[in-house]
Parts: sequence; C-alpha cells; structure tokens
Amino acid sequence: MWENLSNGLMTIIEPTHFIILMAAVIIGFLGGALPGLSGVMLVVILLPVTYGMDATSAFMLLTAIYGATVFSGLITAILYRAPGTPEAVTTVFDGYPMTQKGEAGKALGIGISSSAIGGMIGTIFLILLTPTLANFALRFSAPEYFALAILGLTVVASLSRGKLTLGLIGVLFGLFISSIGTDPLTGAHRFSFNSANFSSGIELVPVIIGLFAISEILNRSSKKENMEQKVTKVKTKIFDSNLMKKITGTLARSSLLGSIIGILPGIGASTASMLSYSEAVRWSKTPEKFGTGAPEGIAAPESANNAAAMGALVPLFALGIPGSGTTAVILGAFIMHGLQPGPSLMTTESDLVYAVFAGLLIVNLMILIFSKPFIFLFSKLLNVPYSVIGPLIIIFCIIGTFAIRNSMFDVYVMLFFGLLGYLLEKVGFPLVTIILGVVLGPIAESEFRRALEMSNGDFSIFYARPISAILLTFAGIFIIFAFIKPIMQRHKKRGKLEYQEKIGGKP
Repeated sequence: MWENLSNGLMTIIEPTHFIILMAAVIIGFLGGALPGLSGVMLVVILLPVTYGMDATSAFMLLTAIYGATVFSGLITAILYRAPGTPEAVTTVFDGYPMTQKGEAGKALGIGISSSAIGGMIGTIFLILLTPTLANFALRFSAPEYFALAILGLTVVASLSRGKLTLGLIGVLFGLFISSIGTDPLTGAHRFSFNSANFSSGIELVPVIIGLFAISEILNRSSKKENMEQKVTKVKTKIFDSNLMKKITGTLARSSLLGSIIGILPGIGASTASMLSYSEAVRWSKTPEKFGTGAPEGIAAPESANNAAAMGALVPLFALGIPGSGTTAVILGAFIMHGLQPGPSLMTTESDLVYAVFAGLLIVNLMILIFSKPFIFLFSKLLNVPYSVIGPLIIIFCIIGTFAIRNSMFDVYVMLFFGLLGYLLEKVGFPLVTIILGVVLGPIAESEFRRALEMSNGDFSIFYARPISAILLTFAGIFIIFAFIKPIMQRHKKRGKLEYQEKIGGKP
C-alpha cells in the first residue's frame, strides 16, 4: 500500500496532473461559493470534458472538484448567510452570527482549519481503512439507517433554543415538505394536487436558499437605517492556537463521525454535517451559545462534511456502490471509461486508485494555500453597499436554483420559503428545525418502511439488531431528557431562590 501511495504521489507531481489538480481546486472554489451550485452539478457539467482525457487525469479532476466544492460553500455561508452548497447550510447557524459581531475572519479561519483537518482525516481513512470500513458499512441496513435518522432528529430540543414547541412544529413541517412528491417505494403521488411540478418533489437547495439567504436579504432590506456591513476588513487566521485548543475535541469527534457517515451509501455529507452539529450541541457544556456564534458550531459541520465527502469514496472504490449523489456521477464516469469500481479495481487499477488518493491529500493542502487569497477577493465585496450586494445574491440564488432542474418552479419555491423564513424569524421561529426535518425526513421514512418490509411488518426488527437497538436507545434517552431538562432547570432555579430568601432572612 505504501509503495502504491508513493507511486501515486509521483504521478501527482507530473506537471500535467498537478496543473489539473490546481484547476480543479479553483473550479471547485468558484462553483461551491456560488449559492445553488453543488459538487454534483459541477461534476456533471465537466463529465463530457473528461471523455477525451486519460482515466487518471479524469478522476483526479472530478474527485478534486468534489472535495474543493464541499469546502468552499462555507465562504458565502459565513459572510452572507447564503450557503454555497447544501453541505454548508449548518455552518450558517454560527458562522453568520460571528460575521455580524465583526468576527468574520475568525469564523473563516475556524472553517478553513476544520475543513482541512476533516478532509485530511477522511482521506487517511479512505487510504488506510477502505476494506475494513466498507465491510462495516455492509452491516448497516434499513433498521440502522432509520435509527441513525431518528437519533439526528432528537437534537431538535437543543436547536429550538428553549422553544421546544416551535421546534417540534418546525421538524414536523420539514417532514411534511420531504413527503411531497412521488413515493420512493410505491411510485404513488403524494400531496401533488395533480401537478407535475409537485410530483417531482421539493428540492432541498431551494428550501435552504430561501429560508436563509432570501429571508436575510428581506430582513436587511426592511430596516430603515442605512444597511452597512459591520465587517470592513477580514483577517483570516488559520490554525489559531488558542481556538484550536478549544475545538480539538469537536474536530476529532466530528471528523470521525463524518468519516463513518460518509461511507454509508446514500447518507451524504449534508446529513453528516447536521448530525455532527447536533452532537456538538449535545456534548457542549454551554449548548445555549450555539446559534449565537460558537466556534464549535463551525468546526463540527465543516470537519464532518469534508470528512464525509472523502468517506463517500470508500464504498465506491471498494464495493462499486456510490456513497453520495456526486460519487454516483463519478461511478458513471468510471463506466464511461470502461472501468468497474469494486474489489478488483484495487488490484487491477491500483496506480489509478492511489493516484486519486494522493491527489485528494494534495487537494486538502491546496485548500489551505488557496483559501486565503480566494476569501480576500470575496471579502472585498463586504465594502460594497448591501443595496448592491443583496440584488446580486438574489440573482446568483435564482441562477443556481434554476440550474438544479432547469425549472422555474424551484425558483418560486425558493422565493416562497424566503418570504416564509422572513415572517417566521419575526416571531423568533427556529428555522434550522425545518431543515432538520427536510434533510432527515426522507431517510427516516424510506428506511422505516424498508425495514418493515424486511420483517413482514414485525417491529421487533428495530431492537433485535444490536446497532439499531443501541442507536434507538440513545435516541429515546435524549428525547426523555429533552422534556425533563426544563423541569429540572425550573426546580433548580426555584431551589436557588428559596435558598437565597432563607439566607437573606437570617439576622
């Protein structure tokens, strides 16, 4: 393996391959930073270009674009509350509040460092543990996927910021949105109203862009005072020693979680980002700080989504099973080049495989090198009046949303959720809970039904399998604790007041 990896590194340093990697990183940076675009779209767009390239160059280009795109979505998420990619939506929750406090450089530094660390850890997992992790992924079936989704949904209490009722309403609304369209198992139309547009379902990207980017623009444009950016100069400091000490535990946990979730086929980096954020909130001693600019709130999703992006390549190379939407397109590229990913690929095309692995290591280093000048260019836009920036963001959002399915319906959905998000924020509604339901809803529903089909309707399948039983047990504990915690806090507060009155009443 080490010999193959060293040969892969020698392949990378060839001028042609190195230039391809640099070009891929720049393309990924630009595509990921524009709201509405994603790694899938860029890979699809460039897929025909790779047809005339040799296999090694083609897959270095596609995988490098994928890795760079997952990273660069954080830039606009932090600076403008407009996540460039779906994987970066969770970064908005604490990244943008830091920008509003004038700490954009600090937030970007955390994001870059976390992304590079997560991506590097994910790549190391990819190189060292591909066979082992692939075998572990095969143990996950429908009951385990359902249990994992339920565990993620239990974080609604933490994300509601003390408004549990509103949070539950938000999750239920998100689950409803995810159920619109064609039933994934039976093909029946649900809530489609005989409309072809609704039959196709509601895409995640328009919902995300509407709730966060468009609603923010409406919110700022409604203010009577002159809309000036609080940030006039962004100094991005990567690997700040004081901050790194604070978020080390979060980085380690989230990178590991992201790598594991990434290798589970069909889950994806967006889910890894959401679950890692929820776990960061759960493990934190000060969960109330999340959503107001907590460094851990940036470190967790960014390390997890980059690790998951690399982890998604594990089942592709080891088993020939795509771990995400982007890797499904890359699987098509393999077939187009006459290659079949799977166990035999690791032996018959080891030079190609390890050249891709080595290229991903280099890509994570390039992210560190290119990120600061790229962010410098983007941050210059902060000096432009928001009356100019706002309409530009709307234009990019419309273009990116339309490009998903070449559908104006998606644009209307985005604008609807933008207005809805603006109105809900006026009453302090936790918008993140809606996204939680939209992201995890399809997984929970489809895997729940598949599990029951496996067991002929026997619900014991969920606790008869060890992994799903453990995950559901933890989910149950967290749900119970979510309801008990406010009671405990009120009891504790009452006890403190009684004690203070008692002490104050002493002569």
